[in-house]
Amino acid sequence: MSSHVALDRTRGGALSVARPGANGLLTVGLAAILCAVAFVADGGLSLGRTTPVEMGLLLGGGLAVSGALVLAPRREHAWGIVPVGLFVVLAALTAVSVTWAANPSDAWTEANRTLTYATVFAAAAALAHVVPGRWNAVLGAITLSAVAISAYAVLTKVLPGALNPSEIYSRLSEPFGYWNSVGLAAALGVPGCLWLGARRWGHQGVSALAYPALGLLVLTIMLAYSRGALAAAVLGVAFWFATVPLRLRGAAVLIVGSCGGALMAAWALSQDTLTSDRVPVELRTQAGHQLGLLVVVMLGLLTLAGLAVNFALAGHRPHPRTRRRVGTGLLVALALVPVGVGIALAARPQGLGGSISDAWTSLTDPNARIPSNDPSRLTAAGSVRARYWNEALQIFEDNPVKGVGADGFATVRKRYRTADGAVRHAHGYVVQTLADLGILGLLASLALAGAWLVSAARATGLRRRDRGSPFPAERIGLLTLAAIVLVFAAHSLVDWTWFVPANAIVAIIAAGWIAGRGPLAAREDPSPPPRVGFAERVRAGFGERPRAIAATTVVVIALIAAWTAWQPLRAVNAGQDAIVSLERGDGARARSQALAAHHRNPLSIDPLIQLSTIESVQGRKNEARRALEQAVRLQPANPQSWLALAHFELDDLDRPAVALTAIRPALYLDPRSSDAVAVFLAAKRRAGSSQ
Repeated sequence: MSSHVALDRTRGGALSVARPGANGLLTVGLAAILCAVAFVADGGLSLGRTTPVEMGLLLGGGLAVSGALVLAPRREHAWGIVPVGLFVVLAALTAVSVTWAANPSDAWTEANRTLTYATVFAAAAALAHVVPGRWNAVLGAITLSAVAISAYAVLTKVLPGALNPSEIYSRLSEPFGYWNSVGLAAALGVPGCLWLGARRWGHQGVSALAYPALGLLVLTIMLAYSRGALAAAVLGVAFWFATVPLRLRGAAVLIVGSCGGALMAAWALSQDTLTSDRVPVELRTQAGHQLGLLVVVMLGLLTLAGLAVNFALAGHRPHPRTRRRVGTGLLVALALVPVGVGIALAARPQGLGGSISDAWTSLTDPNARIPSNDPSRLTAAGSVRARYWNEALQIFEDNPVKGVGADGFATVRKRYRTADGAVRHAHGYVVQTLADLGILGLLASLALAGAWLVSAARATGLRRRDRGSPFPAERIGLLTLAAIVLVFAAHSLVDWTWFVPANAIVAIIAAGWIAGRGPLAAREDPSPPPRVGFAERVRAGFGERPRAIAATTVVVIALIAAWTAWQPLRAVNAGQDAIVSLERGDGARARSQALAAHHRNPLSIDPLIQLSTIESVQGRKNEARRALEQAVRLQPANPQSWLALAHFELDDLDRPAVALTAIRPALYLDPRSSDAVAVFLAAKRRAGSSQ
């Protein structure tokens, strides 16, 4: 294939010519969007930060789907329609769970998130129909964004005084505020680096950048101390080498790049100033400058190594027999890794069986020792996740069919927790889904996963009938995108990164694009269809009434979805304004704003609690109590609603006996709540003294 022009012929569609300049702009533009999602949405826990991102993705995704409906050529099949439909079903189930959710407001927020993901998935699948030749821009953007995010994360270590002066932990956590999200963001870029450095087309200088890029990604994973990201990256690499024939070139990228990153990480992890918590910023800055200098040297050396290897391979093509032998050797080496681990475990005093048993116990025992927050955790098996998994499974056992409502784990786990720490998610997609949506949610997720796997096998040529098929550039690109999806899926089993938009969106775009491509055989038609101009395709699309109606309907739905996603944030803003107005002495305005907040989000208890405070300050005790009673009726499974009512009965109405009645449900729902215990003891003491 020419290094300047890549042709993509699709049956029933226009000939797509992927020009380097256009692809470069698309790559940078999409990478900028992915980076913006990472920096704006943060770790996905702040409504104020995630809502603008969700609204933008809903509107942008809706426009993309609408445009695809108009521009897409006639096809024999609407590839990807089944997984898209099942993703919509999952989003609908999440939304319907509002009717039985322990915290319907959180369920609404989660429904907005899931619908956003479904929209992005549908948009990626639709664009794969319309501009199939742009797969390399999608893959390049994912890789570029991973490198950019990793570069920023490492820079927070290099320049802590300017970028992260208040950080107290040594692990990389920015821009997400969560170290495992940083590690996963880097891991998602690893397959793309293998593709970039191993491809036989494109400019060799650009391909050489895969070497320093991979070194930076490995360094980021190690400095985040993220075991899950490291394991997921290894799985993605294994899949890539097992399915992509560019093993010799890929091995050069992997060995050189990962060795450079690992050596740099080994030095950094040996420095106490870089690996200890609560180090003064002045000391962190000095060590960071040393790290930065060494990182620059590493990147320069890896770039030179990449250039040397790539130009050497470009001038001398190894014999096919040599490539096969090298490929076989690599696969054997990967297969021997577990054997080596087994031998190392067998050499321990407790033997192989005892070592495996100890590791399994550390991983699954809720009461196991939690590893320290330093580099030693990279080789530790223990984790606090077992505690969260156990709580989620207990919730599922009590609510097996439909769970406690989307994102209800955070509210309901308080009844089951055995430690005082606050946590919002169960740190695992499967256990979180079982707790939140029960068997219904798990079946919907499995159906979606199964349909996507069928689509992926069809698009990447992994079906039995496709054995022996050639490996054009697009097939290799799709296999690389599939490896990215695998990395995210594996990590999501052991962490809550499904709730981090920047992590999830990358995998969803990759998965959607794969789902939207047709079977491998359908892309091998040697006769290109006639080219059709953009204006002609628009006229033709709007000339077909069903297409025009469908496209318009999608835009309307996207607008409604974006407006719906905005309402919880509008409610929060109105509630904050109400408190400000109350502090200024404008009670009437404060009451009006609190009512507006309740109107915008009638599923949340926060506006009602704020309204109660305002009414109480204004001397309307009965109205204040009615607001809290409404909150209890709205969320009877939430200990916060009962706690607010008990506080009011005790402090505002001086009715300790009634407060005792109100606080008992709060203690049942959250036995370890220090606030609930304090109210109970105070009410008990005052009730006894009044008798």
